[in-house]
Amino acid sequence: MKLRWMFPVVLAVSSVFAGQRPNILFCISDDQSYAHAGANGDPVVQTPAFDRVAKSGLRFEHAFCDAPTCGPSRSAILTGQSIWRLEEAGNIHSTLPAKFDTYAGLLQDAGYSIGYTGKGWSPGKLEPGGRTENPAGLEHVGKKLKTRIQGISDKDYAANFEDFLVSHPEGKPFCFWLGTHEPHRAYKQGAGIAAGKDPSKVIVPPFFPDNDIVRSDILDYYMEVEHYDRMVGRAIQSLEKRGLLDNTIVVMTSDHGMPFPRGKASLYDQGTRVPLAISWPTGIKKPGRTVKSFVNLSDLSPTFLEAAGIAPPEMMSARSLMDVFADKETEERPAAFIAMERHDGCRAGGKGYPCRAIRTKDYLYIHNFEPSRWPSGSPDAGDCARAIPYGEIDSSPTKSFLMENPEVAHLAKLSFGFRPAEELYEIKSDPGNITNLANSPKHAKTLQKMRKQLFDHLAETKDPRVVGGKVMWDYYPYYGGMKNKNWAVDKPPMEELKELE
Repeated sequence: MKLRWMFPVVLAVSSVFAGQRPNILFCISDDQSYAHAGANGDPVVQTPAFDRVAKSGLRFEHAFCDAPTCGPSRSAILTGQSIWRLEEAGNIHSTLPAKFDTYAGLLQDAGYSIGYTGKGWSPGKLEPGGRTENPAGLEHVGKKLKTRIQGISDKDYAANFEDFLVSHPEGKPFCFWLGTHEPHRAYKQGAGIAAGKDPSKVIVPPFFPDNDIVRSDILDYYMEVEHYDRMVGRAIQSLEKRGLLDNTIVVMTSDHGMPFPRGKASLYDQGTRVPLAISWPTGIKKPGRTVKSFVNLSDLSPTFLEAAGIAPPEMMSARSLMDVFADKETEERPAAFIAMERHDGCRAGGKGYPCRAIRTKDYLYIHNFEPSRWPSGSPDAGDCARAIPYGEIDSSPTKSFLMENPEVAHLAKLSFGFRPAEELYEIKSDPGNITNLANSPKHAKTLQKMRKQLFDHLAETKDPRVVGGKVMWDYYPYYGGMKNKNWAVDKPPMEELKELE
């Protein structure tokens, strides 16, 4: 791991962004998979804002979240670090300790106006980590849509951004986080069909049953993706009318994949591969490019800092994308690394499902540290804080169909069943990550190579599950809502604590 400066240092401004420091508009949806954007090839969902940003800047084919769960993913984005380096922040419904620098805080120290609307760092509690304000910035709220679309939140995120622009000092650079709650569940069932969308055109992933229920569920999800896109489109118009767009880095992405089985809260592509488009008219050379290099969303934090002329602090282990912006990549970016610890606490004792993954152009390798645990939560609702079976998968018509219909038991097993310690998938022949090749003699060398590459990276970046030390993710406090009043995170017994030393 390359060492960086211990404290933020103002760098000389390069010719790539000579002149005024850039503004930053970071737009993040809540639960959107890579495929579900027009520019990424989906034939149904309409995303003109994403398509515009991609066409005028860069479209990333291989962008991955650091964790397919809201709070940890957002913590990684803010801190520029993998979740195994962030202690409690590796869990959802936890906290983000103040000792971890964030790009927003460092930009604010350097004179930027900082703000956010909608869903910033969340869900969790700030105070246990020593914070009093959301690390995404100062919240701007209050505006509501004049005309509400069926089944969609009435929050007017774009109007809140407009208010921020009105209130912030002219000539001062800003960094704003526009985070919608969409397309997080719950949805208005049937909203997509009611809006005139054609279910026959939906591309159904191979691990779902292909029927009217699932197709309608996906259309309802598309409605929420489109709402997010409209909000960003209006925010871009606000920049345009003020003459700010040319020197604003506009990022569109999502915290992780779609809220469906085998998507969110799993390390498969549907849960980890996310849309990413970035524009910056005065800072990106050869706009309109498709970037095939592998990136993690944590790479955005050092990117924002370096674009502003600030050296990322040593603790940030992610890599800046400034060389990609300049079309001068100095090193290969052949892989993305993804992790999971405790999601919603849906196993006895509040345990998580610890796993790590490496994704390259050709393969996905997953290492499950506790394969004896239920990967999607226990089938016993009493083991889950939210009191639902397989509770780490959000309730939905698709999930219900999988659970209730024996004729699709083979697909239900893919989403809910136990998994082995090692999983290996060939991307070209198996884009749905369905056929595990870990026990294939033909792929033995590939398995060994991928395992070594993953574990070398975990050791280099000091993952406690690999280098040793206390592994506390199963025992950190859970601050989420608990419908199951008898559920609680167990305190580790003394003998177990000794084993953690």
